[in-house]
Amino acid sequence: MFRGNYLATVDEKGRVKIPADFLADLRRMGKKFYVTSASGDHARIYPLKVWEEIEQKLAKRSSYNPVKQKFLARTNYYGQVVEVDGQGRILIPPVLRESALMKGEVDVQGQLTYLQVWNHARFLEQLNRNPITAEDEKAFDELGI
Repeated sequence: MFRGNYLATVDEKGRVKIPADFLADLRRMGKKFYVTSASGDHARIYPLKVWEEIEQKLAKRSSYNPVKQKFLARTNYYGQVVEVDGQGRILIPPVLRESALMKGEVDVQGQLTYLQVWNHARFLEQLNRNPITAEDEKAFDELGI
């Protein structure tokens, strides 16, 4: 399980150095990863096995399902299969890197089964725009957390 937030840097070639606290677990999950986004404002790094489980769920749905089509159009547009290099870096695909403003300082966050990477300034803006509401607290309670 991936948890926590770590600052990292995207280098001039578009590679993010995976924080050490995530790297060992990531490597245990395989050599290949799917880096994508459904919105283009941040990147998600899925162990390929986890991404394939998502694909299997989608494959059971009709090819005419509009939500499935929308999801696949975006995740395929932004996505690429990548490998962790010897120095623990993962390439953010160029189209996604541009859309998500992936350069310089980024936040690498654990999301249980995948990692999420945000431009640091963009993530802080997003946090400030979306405060926790009373409705959110009720949903937390219903989740038992």
